[in-house]
Amino acid sequence: MSSAETPSHAAGFSAASGSAPAASGSAPAASGSAQSGSLLLRNVRPWGGAAQDILIEDGRIASLTPAGPVPASAEAVPEIDGRGLLAIPGLVNAHAHVDKSWWGLPWQSYGGEPGTDGRIRHERAERDGLGIPSVGITRTVLERMVAQGTTAIRSHADVDLGLGLRGIEAVRQAAAEYAGALELQIVAFPQDGVLRRPGVMSLLKDALQAGAESIGGLDPATIDRDPVGQIDGIMEIAGEAEAGVDIHLHDPAELGVFQIELVCERVERFGLQGKVNIAHGFAVAQVDAGRRGELLSRMGELGMSMTTVAPPRMGAQQLPMRELEKAGVRLGLGTDGIRDLWSPYGTGDIMGIAWQFSRAGGWVRDEDLTQVVRLASSDGAWAVGRDDHDLVVGGRGDVVLADAENPMDLLVRGPARELVVGAGRILNQREGQ
Repeated sequence: MSSAETPSHAAGFSAASGSAPAASGSAPAASGSAQSGSLLLRNVRPWGGAAQDILIEDGRIASLTPAGPVPASAEAVPEIDGRGLLAIPGLVNAHAHVDKSWWGLPWQSYGGEPGTDGRIRHERAERDGLGIPSVGITRTVLERMVAQGTTAIRSHADVDLGLGLRGIEAVRQAAAEYAGALELQIVAFPQDGVLRRPGVMSLLKDALQAGAESIGGLDPATIDRDPVGQIDGIMEIAGEAEAGVDIHLHDPAELGVFQIELVCERVERFGLQGKVNIAHGFAVAQVDAGRRGELLSRMGELGMSMTTVAPPRMGAQQLPMRELEKAGVRLGLGTDGIRDLWSPYGTGDIMGIAWQFSRAGGWVRDEDLTQVVRLASSDGAWAVGRDDHDLVVGGRGDVVLADAENPMDLLVRGPARELVVGAGRILNQREGQ
């Protein structure tokens, strides 16, 4: 199909050169020669542009050339006929909790009390009986995310006095089954608080020694009731280990902004520029434009970032995408927890979160819709430590194909992902294609 034809005529694709893509729901490692990390995607449309052939060698994009016949002299590699499907970079889930879902188990009815502390108590009371965390549960969550195009994840994993580091170990083991084709970084997350649970600070240190890339915090003012103490403790540990920090901050308006200001001061004190993220950060959208502008400017100077799960609640204010961009504050999208003891909602599809963010934020122009898709893919890769992530020569061979006319159509319509490739390996092919 030519680039002028609509992708609705391109339902499906086929493998050539004797290589068969993995079936939907198959093991993470693709079968046959595709394990080499080399693959030729023929006749695909990067970002909705002209049809091109994308050659991936040793897990990275080696060339993009106008779609056409493969020269007889070309070295044989596994080959996919993309039939003019839209191609975008692999999706990035910048805020996940892949350790704590009940997906794959019988339906769990919502119970316990509302509010952050109420959900924490309910989760602590029920998780052991459900076998949370476990490698099997995390494997199920990762499979669902990958099937919908995710090839990179920053996941929080609970650490507390009851679990120790078991959650981190389960996530690491499940992710290792992808042998590097799925990139996953871990934030050691003190879901039950830090200072109010003596011993958690030591667990955070242990988690970094065990390989976690970052440590987290949770509502220092309302959970620990000591914002200075929690923030000082976490930032000092991270500074000594040269690790990242990713703090859940739900506190609203001035209370939330006050804590972000405390974090900014410690970023500079402990030399953590470019390593600190504020997750949720509702407060940023709840203060006046002048106050917000000053705060974002400071955060941008310090290389700080933010992540959002685009809460769909009535009246919820979304983070101001263009204001963050102007200030140099990187933004990422995440699914948060899915089908867990906090909420039965969530599908693992980061494009669904992108849709929520775009719709609730009132983004309607092509350039804004495209930017939201970039937040879910190329521009979100900072969350796993990548400086660049796009369909360009030298980029990692993470590619998603979908039957969509362009990125805007992909965002607003949400078609199935037809093929998911990670580091040149086929991770998922939609059943029946």
